[in-house]
Amino acid sequence: MTISENPVEWPVSAPEPGKAGPTGRRGASFDDGLMGVALLAGPANVIMQLARPGVGYGVLESRVESGRVDLHPIKRARTTFTYLAVATKGTEAQKAAYRRAVNKAHAQVYSTDDSPVKYHAFDKDLQLWVAACLYKGGVDVHRLFVGELDAEKADQHYSDGMNLGTTLQVPPEMWPPNRAAFDEYWQRSLERVHIDDTVRDYLYPIAASRVRGVKLPGPIQRRSEDFALLITTGFLPQRFRDEMRLPWDERRQQRFDRVIAVLRAVNDAVPAFVRQFPFNVLLKDVDRRIRKGIPLV
Repeated sequence: MTISENPVEWPVSAPEPGKAGPTGRRGASFDDGLMGVALLAGPANVIMQLARPGVGYGVLESRVESGRVDLHPIKRARTTFTYLAVATKGTEAQKAAYRRAVNKAHAQVYSTDDSPVKYHAFDKDLQLWVAACLYKGGVDVHRLFVGELDAEKADQHYSDGMNLGTTLQVPPEMWPPNRAAFDEYWQRSLERVHIDDTVRDYLYPIAASRVRGVKLPGPIQRRSEDFALLITTGFLPQRFRDEMRLPWDERRQQRFDRVIAVLRAVNDAVPAFVRQFPFNVLLKDVDRRIRKGIPLV
């Protein structure tokens, strides 16, 4: 099953509640044990977000060194996944606290006279793009690991997706009013996607899951990077593969499908609390950090 440029490809006829959908599996809510496997799509989603030049250079030139994924991948991953957990599952108090923490960091992210593009982390249009990428990534993960949502659940998930933007600076009226409007927004936004050599060089190690300072023996390193590139490229729509110059063909697609099939079976077999890791733990960590005055980002 390929990742489409179009983020919402729902069935024409929605399955009845409790009945098997197009994949032969029973309907499930959007976040039904998919939080853990969603981590697999993380590098691809980072590439999608940074494919808008304002976001790409904003991250690449960021003065907030502790938040740079190339320098501190584990901390950056914790911050990003915590944001997703708070935006989708958090209380209003958690959202408010995380918004204040992120805003403090974002205040230091803006272009200079030497920057090739103009940007500011408080740019609502760029924040909407980031939220849209997160929403689309979630839909793609659900499609691959569960199947299509019926129309009612798809609408509910889309409405909930607004929190990905409004948890920061995006006003509710900027979020496209329905899924059809989102499709139009997405297609228009693809025209503004461009990854130049500088941003591509920054993103390639992320696509290959290279960890700064960690070097495995040659053959193991190559196999590890090949596998990471397969997963990352498989989760990318073709437009972003082209911008990253990542090759893709039928053989790679079939290999990706086989890997996803195995992971889907494993994910279905493990207990719910394991499937929801690390997001269930991160929400508790937010409360701990607030209580003890530990920085959230």
